[in-house]
Amino acid sequence: MTVVVDTNVPVVANGRSEQASPECVKNCSVRLEELTKKGKLVLDDKWRILKEYMAHLRSEGQSGPGDAFLKWVHTNYSNPQRCELVRITPRDSSETDFEEFPSDPALEKFDPTDKKFIAVALAHPNSPPILQAVDTKWWEMKEPLSKAGVTIDFLCENDIRSILSQKSK
Repeated sequence: MTVVVDTNVPVVANGRSEQASPECVKNCSVRLEELTKKGKLVLDDKWRILKEYMAHLRSEGQSGPGDAFLKWVHTNYSNPQRCELVRITPRDSSETDFEEFPSDPALEKFDPTDKKFIAVALAHPNSPPILQAVDTKWWEMKEPLSKAGVTIDFLCENDIRSILSQKSK
């Protein structure tokens, strides 16, 4: 299993998301454990994703599965059998927009801070899936992302549907 992991997956695994159900927390924890035991993580070569992980997780004094995941990433970042590093190209010296990100008008409002995950998946020769937990914005953009060749593995689909139905009330 080779994947890109959005930051909300380890955050949810740590139980630090109010909108995540216990089932969602478990799903995220299990997937991170599977990844760290026998999978491969795809990251960018300039630490953009790793820096985001570090801003939301702790690798020292671990308190949850997401923190253990960050420690694993630190340990394995330079190990090509566990982590694959890809180069993404900033557009106009931006750190939130990349040449690899699809230029589809339907994606214009995609969260700029999340574009790096899409760019990394598309820069990888096998376009690995992106693990996603409870970010409804990704759900709302799943069709244009799919058209662009991005596969998203929603670990908490029931939670996302529930969040969206509550928003529409």
